[in-house]
Amino acid sequence: MEKLKERILSEASILSSDVLKLDGLLNHQVDPELTMEMGREFARLYAEERITKVITVESSGIPVAFATALTLGVPLVFARRKKTLIADPDALTERVPSFTKGIVTDIMVSRQYLMPQDRVLFIDDIIANGDAARGLIKIIERSGAQLAGLGIVVEKSFQAGARTLREQEIRVESLVRIASLEGGKITFA
Repeated sequence: MEKLKERILSEASILSSDVLKLDGLLNHQVDPELTMEMGREFARLYAEERITKVITVESSGIPVAFATALTLGVPLVFARRKKTLIADPDALTERVPSFTKGIVTDIMVSRQYLMPQDRVLFIDDIIANGDAARGLIKIIERSGAQLAGLGIVVEKSFQAGARTLREQEIRVESLVRIASLEGGKITFA
């Protein structure tokens, strides 16, 4: 997606050789038109996979996951990071570290929204080390649902997350792959 690459080059901030700030595109502000384009691209990539649900982790993955689910005509489920008073006490839960937040949180999905007959597409904004992805994949597996693959907006390919998932023979489709942030410069793979 050349348009996405152009927007990243013009709007992203490099905070370190490991951290890219994408607040103007994904994490604080959302461009609805670009988000719909990304959702249509993921829907195209997974069109033959008989997807029954799209899943993501709150909160930054929700807009692109919504656009994908809308295009595919299926429900969107998102894993919550905060337990509420009305949360399902029997929810599927996994403890995951967050690379960018520097904390460990529990992610949870109510069992009623992931069924063994579901074929799930996992959409996320950025993959670095892949901890959140591995946590949500464990939840999907425990539910009995089948993971069709992952759609990642920005893959930091210099970190191990996507590579380790591919090594497990999990399909990972990334719209943009960043090879390096060294020297304060974004280098695409």
